[in-house]
Amino acid sequence: MNAIYRCGDVVLRVAMPNGPASASLELAQTLADAGIRVASAVRDDVVEAEGYAVTAWRYVEAVDVIGASANWEAVGEMVERVHEIGRHRLPHELPVPYANEFPWWRHGALLEEVRHELDPGAEAGLRAAIERHRGWDDFVSSGDVVVCHGDVHPGNVIMSVDGPVVIDWDLLCLAPRGWDHSALMTWSERWGGPIGLYESFAAGAGWTGVGDRHAEAFAELRLVSATLMRWKVAMVDPAARPEAVRRLAYWRGEPDAPAWRAQ
Repeated sequence: MNAIYRCGDVVLRVAMPNGPASASLELAQTLADAGIRVASAVRDDVVEAEGYAVTAWRYVEAVDVIGASANWEAVGEMVERVHEIGRHRLPHELPVPYANEFPWWRHGALLEEVRHELDPGAEAGLRAAIERHRGWDDFVSSGDVVVCHGDVHPGNVIMSVDGPVVIDWDLLCLAPRGWDHSALMTWSERWGGPIGLYESFAAGAGWTGVGDRHAEAFAELRLVSATLMRWKVAMVDPAARPEAVRRLAYWRGEPDAPAWRAQ
């Protein structure tokens, strides 16, 4: 979706935005005003050429933290502040879709595209998960919808000397707040993350998605999407195939299914 280049203390972000790139600058200020640590813009203009937009941001240096040293409680507090921001406070030209509009959440269609690559056991496990959460998107137009970051996980949080900084707001969307809990709910068990990561995040947010119908559905269906999208990549890039194969053990229900790798 974008490319990042570091130039000293500045990061240049090159993207093909689905809306005016200037809206990302306005969003950063709105979030900062709400007490959310984000990367700050170092220029208030956008360079555009041949469909690309370039914006300049302050480089945030990560500190070396491991496991419990990472302040996920603070991340949970900030994400909860995101949920308190009214849609009307966001830049008018910023696209903010309902979460069910993202194409990688069309699970049935994705499964049909890759099913010829799957063994029967894995396909059955994936189909069961999809069926288990049929109607997961019934939140549209409900009173449960809030503004969500859309993709909260360790790859989108920089633990800096001044505290955690939340980055990558490209998937900002409207959904129940469990949407922003869902990736972390399975991070320790499925992605090999440190034990207690989600519990710390939930403590900071003052709310847990464990036991919540929507959050539980989002958490498992994110795993479905991650598996099917990895297989879509594997069909055109052989380097992605080993990880795609690795993920199928979980859907076959193997008790010793290995943790997944993000890359």
